[in-house]
Amino acid sequence: MLMLSILLNYTQPEHIAMTISPNAAELYSRVERFIPAIEWPAFSGDIDAILKLKRERNAVILAHNYQTPEIFHCVADIVGDSLALARKAMEVEAEVIVLAGVHFMAETAKLLNPQKTVLIPDMGAGCSLADSITPQDVRLMRQRYPGVPIVTYVNTSAAVKAESDICCTSGNAKAVVESLGVPRVIMLPDEYLAQNIAAQTDVEIIAWRGHCEVHERFTPDDIRELRASHPGVTVLAHPECPPEVVAEADFAGSTAAMSDYVGREKPARVVLMTECSMSDNVAVDHPDVEFIRPCNLCPHMKRITLANIRTALEEMRHPVTIDPNLAERARLSVERMLAI
Repeated sequence: MLMLSILLNYTQPEHIAMTISPNAAELYSRVERFIPAIEWPAFSGDIDAILKLKRERNAVILAHNYQTPEIFHCVADIVGDSLALARKAMEVEAEVIVLAGVHFMAETAKLLNPQKTVLIPDMGAGCSLADSITPQDVRLMRQRYPGVPIVTYVNTSAAVKAESDICCTSGNAKAVVESLGVPRVIMLPDEYLAQNIAAQTDVEIIAWRGHCEVHERFTPDDIRELRASHPGVTVLAHPECPPEVVAEADFAGSTAAMSDYVGREKPARVVLMTECSMSDNVAVDHPDVEFIRPCNLCPHMKRITLANIRTALEEMRHPVTIDPNLAERARLSVERMLAI
């Protein structure tokens, strides 16, 4: 019983605050509602090392909204959705960028910062959408629909972006589509995003049949069950969800738009129909909002860990490289998007 009492004492947040540096205590205070005190020591060593390595390497960490709280809130310098990361990557002054996200995001950062070193902590951090289409597919679409501009979601490889006219994200897709001033566009590769945008515009959209393996699993029945189990819950859905899911939701938007909605509307109870870690990261800034968490994990995002971020900085791995023959064309597609 005495040993149990000692163990419990050593796992209280206030004890942690007394036994580690003030900086580490402040970091833990950000995530204490999501990381039990007993687990914090498993993270703190990597966090301390990463913070030191960032200074030594003149490095910054860009983290997507789907990263776990210990990454998102404790070591990241810039956080956001794909659009925010693409925009902010252009403003980075550091010599090294570590992309805590998936491979296409690291490629986009490299496209916008060709002279900088961009590292991806795990080369296996891919994307089902990026894997669903190839440059040859895009060329075949051009042959089938001559003269129709191709709008490509950022969730694609640099090689696919190079075959496209302009990129988009879930946050700016409608604006990009309508900016072209044409009656019809091809939108690749997310079929559901294309269908959801088509419902908001008079532009005819030709879609590809790619899907996000996280968002395609949500169903209208999931939302109905959540409403029955949690009366009064506000449902926010990502536009990569099937259209029938979006139709059942109270609001649909990018991860940034969902986060903004929670901050603006302050729903008493909310559910985000998207990747699990998103709710944890938004909840940090909104302790008075109750978050219901249906959990669909992205296995690719979860390949990024504190341990491999630390190794990436220690060993400068894995540097992202892009064939110069396609980098300029791919960069142009991204820059056209950012100009809107």
